[in-house]
Parts: sequence; structure tokens; C-alpha cells
Amino acid sequence: MKAASKISSAILVVTALTVALVVGGSTSRARATVRTAALTPQSFTSDFSAMASLKPLAKKGKGNVAVLLPDTQSSARYVSFDAPYLTQALQAAGLSSGQFQVQNAQGSTQTMQTQAEAAITNGATVLVIDPLDSGSGAAIEANAVQQGVKVIDYDRLTLNGKASNYVSFNNVSVGKLLGKGLVDCVSAWNVAKPQVLEMDGDPTDNNATQFAQGYNSVLNPQYKSKAFVKVGEPAGTWDNQKALTNFEQQFTAHPNINAVLAANDGLANSVVSSLKNNEIPAKKVPTTGQDATLQGLQNILSNYQCMTVYKPIYTEAQAAVAVAMYLRAGQTPPKSLVNAKSDNKVTQVPSVLLTPISVNTQNMASTVVKDKFVPASDLCAGSFASACSAAGIQP
Repeated sequence: MKAASKISSAILVVTALTVALVVGGSTSRARATVRTAALTPQSFTSDFSAMASLKPLAKKGKGNVAVLLPDTQSSARYVSFDAPYLTQALQAAGLSSGQFQVQNAQGSTQTMQTQAEAAITNGATVLVIDPLDSGSGAAIEANAVQQGVKVIDYDRLTLNGKASNYVSFNNVSVGKLLGKGLVDCVSAWNVAKPQVLEMDGDPTDNNATQFAQGYNSVLNPQYKSKAFVKVGEPAGTWDNQKALTNFEQQFTAHPNINAVLAANDGLANSVVSSLKNNEIPAKKVPTTGQDATLQGLQNILSNYQCMTVYKPIYTEAQAAVAVAMYLRAGQTPPKSLVNAKSDNKVTQVPSVLLTPISVNTQNMASTVVKDKFVPASDLCAGSFASACSAAGIQP
């Protein structure tokens, strides 16, 4: 029995040493499997530390990664956050500057198509695309897949597209936060008989459709019970100047408007600027928003906008890069990371859906400021210093 015990112990030691050698680095392929299999949507933190586990995949993969962003008009996020975060994530995952590119189409579908074709010609094996609309996006994706290039839908799902994966925040959840935010704001600001204007995003953007699905699921019961009255819903747009014109027309036709569901901070700022021009005082017309932009957060601090939906874009950028690293290496992203499926009207696309956060003055310090999403020194500049202090924010 003692001899058998010694033999068993020896086998265990050898086995342990073998596992240690494999995991410890003698085979990068084994390390990639072990270290990346546990990646989840919650793995991605503001220090980008999870990206280091993808370096073995970067070494194994072939070709370049090209990221195509849509514009600078619909939201400031693409320049301020997405582009730098995606660049940081790609570098942290082990790609050199010559192995990836991050471009912006500046609102032109033709430019994005040209960028995609050039990227493929120059050796891209993975496209990460945030299309201006599903029609142009689907055409780009069909061409890419035909040439053996993998495609990831980033932030916007391309209807009738060819993407292998989709990475975004849960857009219906975003909409629900907007709807709940308006209901809570109406109560907190003591708005009597709320007369609501809905300012939707561009209907050609599937995200806008999903946002509306979310907030209407919250607001429709309020309308049905007649607790709230919906007075208008102009044509959706992400163009802030058009939104300003739309709001002013609606406000002229319905001067009783006293609550606005605005689908993002840009639309909300159009509303706020008009309210100020009409000398409507603060804390009278609660307005929602999305993206936690500097402007939106300052509108919250000044009590014109009542909340915004914060989407920690550094998590989205890292998730997209993680999926790209797997596809570039010829592997399927793990089930621990891919937590949902999204219907693009052709198929159910394996998806990474991240969790949005509702932000107001009560939690601004513990969310966007703590994450350094917006520098406190910028947020609290000039006349906003006292409001920051009241919200517990120190520049």
C-alpha cells in the first residue's frame, strides 16, 4: 500500500508539473485557451488589464484589424472615447500600429465603403464596423465576407448583415433607463400633469428603434393611464440642429410641454438651449439624455437635463477587440464572453451585450467621474464648481 501511495503521489507531481509547464508558457496556444476562456462581459475594466490575456491570440492571428466608425455629428463619443479606447485596447491586446487602423467616415456612406475596401486591399482580415445605416452597412459586410474577411457589428446591429458577432450595450435596457429616468424626474421635479414630447433618434439606426422600444415600454402604461400625456413625436434624427428646429416647432405648437424624452445628450442639449432662449428656468422641464457627454453632465449639474445613460465605452471597445482577436486567430469567441443573440432579420447574431448605467447628480461622482470618463477638472470648470461641490465631485 505504501508503494502504491508513493507511485500515486509521483504521478500527481508529474501531472502538476506538466500542467504548470503548459500553462506557464511552453506553448502559447495552451496559454491562450486557459487565460482567455474565462473572459466575460464583466472582465473589462478601466485599466485595460484584461487585454494582456489576448496577446497569445494576437501572435497566432493573421492580417490586420480595421475599425470603421460612422461620424462625429450624432455623438461626440466617437472622437472622444471610441477611437482612443479602441486604439488602446488593440495595442494592449498585442497588435502593433501597423496591424490595425481606426477610421471615421465623417457621416458619408461612400467614405465608409471606400475605407472598407481599402482596408481589405491592405490586408484586413477582420472589420469592426459601426455603420451609418443598415443598408450601406450590409453592402460593406457582404463584400467583406465574400473576400473571406470576418465582420463584427460594433454598437449598431446591421440589419440583413453578415456579421459574425455583435458587440454593444443592451439597447432596449438603455431605452428602459431613459423611460424610467423621465418618470423619476417628473416626480422629483414635481411636474404636474406631465405633457411629454418624445425626441427619437434617426429611424435608419436600429439602435434608435431599440431605444424607443425600451422607453415606450415604460411610458406607454403612463400614457394609457393618462398619468402622462404624449403631445408630440417629431421625425427622429441624430442631427442636433434639426432636433433644435423640431423642438422649437413643437414648443410653439404645444407651449404646455413640460417633460422631454430625448434619446441622447445631443438632442437633449438642443432642447436645453431652446428652453434657455425662451427663458424657461431650471428644474421646470425634465429632459433625459444618453452618452454621459461633458455637455450633458453639465446640463444635469445646472438642473436642465435630469439624467443621462452612461455607457462605459472602454468596456465596449475592449469587448470588440477581444472578439476581433479570436476571429483574427481563426477561433470562435468563448461562450463566457458571448452572452446573447441579436436578430438582424437574417439570423441570430452571437452577441456581447453590456450593461448601461443611469446617471444623475446623486451618482455622478461614483460613476463617470470615478471612471475618469469625463475629467473632473473639465466638468467642474467655471460656473459649475459649486454644483460639483454639491454633488460631491472634487476637481
